[in-house]
Amino acid sequence: MRILLADDHGMVRETISAYLTTEGRAAVVAGSDYFEAMKLLEQKGPFDLVLLDFSMPGMNGLQGLIDAVAAYPDQAFAIVSGTAPNKVAQDALEAGAIGFLPKTMGAKSLVNAVRFMIAGETFVPASVLASGGEAAESDFEKQLSQREKQVLSGLCKGHSNKEIARELDLQEVTIKLHVRTLCKKLNAKNRTQAALIAKEAGFE
Repeated sequence: MRILLADDHGMVRETISAYLTTEGRAAVVAGSDYFEAMKLLEQKGPFDLVLLDFSMPGMNGLQGLIDAVAAYPDQAFAIVSGTAPNKVAQDALEAGAIGFLPKTMGAKSLVNAVRFMIAGETFVPASVLASGGEAAESDFEKQLSQREKQVLSGLCKGHSNKEIARELDLQEVTIKLHVRTLCKKLNAKNRTQAALIAKEAGFE
């Protein structure tokens, strides 16, 4: 199996790559954002499957997927997500993806899902289908808006307000306001503590 995996979170990239390499005996090519993924696809494709992280830079929601499917209509794409609402799974399938993989999946389940998709089937976890497309979110995530989750994700990666603003295509002052609101909601003294609280709660 030849897999292209694109995710801006280094640890996630390494973990999923290790799963696919050791459990699935796959050859994995990894990229850190959407633009790098498209460059790798152009240079080294086609792949048996391309896994795109929903919230990485350049994806712009599902627009990145839509553009990729249009540019490479014969290539199989699937969305990987740690924080996206499960409704995104349905939207992703409608946009041309052949599957949706939560980052919480175990090694064997992940490899089986990838094999299933490479065999030409569509894969969405039963837990996502059972929730009727609504987010099976933790209590921690329920208190946050989608934008706050995106900002918090940036904090967890150690990004500055300027970097988060650039990634989300927002003004830096808007990010400052979101960080202030997040600290208040999470009872955190500062951004570092907010990120620690989030990681302890299993966010990202």
